[in-house]
Amino acid sequence: MEILLFGIAKDIVGQAQLRFSATEETPTSVGALKTMIGEKYPEFTKLSSLAIAVNSEYAEDDVSLNRNDEIAIIPPVSGG
Repeated sequence: MEILLFGIAKDIVGQAQLRFSATEETPTSVGALKTMIGEKYPEFTKLSSLAIAVNSEYAEDDVSLNRNDEIAIIPPVSGG
């Protein structure tokens, strides 16, 4: 499972990608993934809103995840 991080999410985690190895337990849903990242990186839970895309499609918390999915975490973007 490959997780791509953008914007402030990337800054919080300290890298642009996270990967689960073959021996690591992977989250089974988008909601579980958000919880898992929040436990490891508490600042992540302070993001008021963010979008999660699974295999290039936006996904809600109840969407199931598979080990070979590509996930993008897209925080809110401000512009002017």
